[in-house]
Amino acid sequence: MNRLALIVIGLVVAMVYTPAHANKMNVVTTTTMVTDMVKEIGGDRVNVVGLMGPGVDPHLYKPASSDVVKLQRAKIIFYSGLMLEGRMTDLFFRMARAGKLVYAVTESIPEKDRLEPPEFAGHWDPHVWGDPLLWSNCIITVVDGLSKADPAGAAGYAKRGRAVDASYKAMKSWALKRIAEVPRSHRILITSHDAFNYFGQAFGFQVVAVQGLSTVTEAGLADIAKTVDFIKEKKIKAIFVESSVSPAAIERVSKDASVKIGGELFSDACGKVGDIHEAHGEKYDVGTFVGMLKHNINTVVDALK
Repeated sequence: MNRLALIVIGLVVAMVYTPAHANKMNVVTTTTMVTDMVKEIGGDRVNVVGLMGPGVDPHLYKPASSDVVKLQRAKIIFYSGLMLEGRMTDLFFRMARAGKLVYAVTESIPEKDRLEPPEFAGHWDPHVWGDPLLWSNCIITVVDGLSKADPAGAAGYAKRGRAVDASYKAMKSWALKRIAEVPRSHRILITSHDAFNYFGQAFGFQVVAVQGLSTVTEAGLADIAKTVDFIKEKKIKAIFVESSVSPAAIERVSKDASVKIGGELFSDACGKVGDIHEAHGEKYDVGTFVGMLKHNINTVVDALK
């Protein structure tokens, strides 16, 4: 065997046994909110691969062949569920039937707490992370799933799960205090698509969207005209674009209704991990679930109060 061949073999072995991933369980997730939760609970025992990044719309996401390979190689898979990842749901079902550990984190949310908008009869609203307390119900699914795949780490998963739960509850308390700065008559939230119903229910906002729950279909002229009339009637101070949805409809509404755009909200995806924002003397990473929600709260409050 020549020297070059030995070097190549050595490099391959080094890649396979990289210390950073040695003995770590391979986990694949879908949305950024699920990815953040699994990373927090999994800690240094897991290697988490998120399929969807910042600004990605899970309603429209179509898995590439490389995604399928990642899913097949994973020991355990977590996705949001309630048809959020519409084009991937059948794939997850098939993998689960074949014996793969696959979990929809929202399966632990009681049906009585799920919203079912009239126009989507028979389908639940999947945007549950808008309410941090409701989203905290998903923690137990992640803890149980990781513990089943890795029993030796169960105690650690449970401990970190409790810490994540505490952080979500603290987030809800902080948000309620911050939103108290907005008069109740001004708590009307107008966005691109209907991703904030749970947010509105949790924090006392009337939510109006130019288009429905899913972004599969675009807003029509009638939807835009109806929203413009509503804004003028209610004298709305600001409306909002979303990071994972085209701003075209909201920009058209803003122009026709002569109302300002109050900022960009994270709806179906967090921001970029490591992107630190600062507001009111506090810094937070919008690539995390807590940081994403803090950004949304601050943006809405500052524009409407």
